[in-house]
Amino acid sequence: MMLSEHSMVVLNRDITEAGLHSGDVGAVVHVYGTGDSYEVEFVDGDGTTVALMTLGSSDVRPIHSGELLHTRRWDAAEQ
Repeated sequence: MMLSEHSMVVLNRDITEAGLHSGDVGAVVHVYGTGDSYEVEFVDGDGTTVALMTLGSSDVRPIHSGELLHTRRWDAAEQ
């Protein structure tokens, strides 16, 4: 399933170098080619970008109806 720009996505794996955890929610800001990879932005509660990453299609999935969003403290020191 190809995602479109502005789709909300869920991270499928931890990316420790960016302080991201599986389950974190981001937004697709660019689709490369036929959806083989995506530029995904992850923001904190006030909209500040904490990570902007190019991720493969297996790294993210669409968020589904009925899934609850969850918050956690993002610590830049984890990077």
